[in-house]
Amino acid sequence: MKLRWRLLSLVIPVAAAAFLLALFFYQRDYPPTYALVNAKSALARAAETGAAHYAPDSYRLASTALRDGSMEMAFQNGRFALLRDYEQADTLIQRADQLALQAAVEAEGRRRTLDSLARSQHTQLEGELSLCREALDGTLINFEAERYWSSADLALTTSWLLIGRGEYEEAMQSVQEGRQALRKAVEALAEVTNNEKGKIGMWRNWVQETVAESKAASSHAIIVDKSAHKAYFVDGGAVVKTYKCELGWNSAEQKYFQGDGATPEGRYQVTAIKGHSKYHKALLINYPNELDKRKFAENKRKGVISRYARIGAMIEIHGGGGRDQDWTDGCIALTDRDMDNLISRVSVGTAVTIVRRSDTWP
Repeated sequence: MKLRWRLLSLVIPVAAAAFLLALFFYQRDYPPTYALVNAKSALARAAETGAAHYAPDSYRLASTALRDGSMEMAFQNGRFALLRDYEQADTLIQRADQLALQAAVEAEGRRRTLDSLARSQHTQLEGELSLCREALDGTLINFEAERYWSSADLALTTSWLLIGRGEYEEAMQSVQEGRQALRKAVEALAEVTNNEKGKIGMWRNWVQETVAESKAASSHAIIVDKSAHKAYFVDGGAVVKTYKCELGWNSAEQKYFQGDGATPEGRYQVTAIKGHSKYHKALLINYPNELDKRKFAENKRKGVISRYARIGAMIEIHGGGGRDQDWTDGCIALTDRDMDNLISRVSVGTAVTIVRRSDTWP
């Protein structure tokens, strides 16, 4: 009995000392809870700056470190208290915090760079659009060029909206699409300009021949200069009256087919005088003439226009004008007052010459 008590008296102090020592070390090795909270907050802030997109490498490393650190801490929490060791978990979580901060800084820098670049490209396209608009406003309406310009303008507006939402790469892509459309608008303008260079001599001859015939026969004629938006009444080879006129909504082109919105160019004559018309009064001209018909058939044969296209008709000089824009389906519009004046001067058979532009009289 004495021996047992003696052994107990030795074991109990040793066990108590071991317990106190274990408790001391256990209390020193706490789980990195606060570090985990800080790391999660840092990663959330990085996500708000768009780090997943603008700093993907750092953000991915931070996310991985946080995941591994959380799993390690959970593993240690499940162990017997005396065996828990949070050193690795703490290291991983601290690394996640640092990487998240780094990702946020990288993302913010990248965003600022892209914002500046996107705004610069937007401003450049805006200037190019403005210059093209000036060129378009200085010519007859070219429907194809206008269509491409409108597409470029829409892309410009879209890019600005995307910049406002912080979608910079998408904004720059929109700018590039706008530039492509703008290039096509410029090409369409250049094509018309080159076409005019090859035809200016023909138009000049039409005007000179019409004036010469009017002078020789002491007859009257109408000459329409589309670029000047003027209709000239010629009597005995001299201009005696000038009217402002409006044209088809695709006025920069020669008429190819029905519905293209172009006012035809050629030498015609009045075939009917209408005292009452949809647009006040009207002079019907003989479009299409034989030359128009041959050209139309040739364009179909070459595939320039659809084989289903129709040549059209009912081209008139009529009233309803005064809108300060080209709006008709291909006719020539004067104000009602000017139409009254013109119709009183002409007769069936009066020559009507329409040119896109003339570098000589009138």
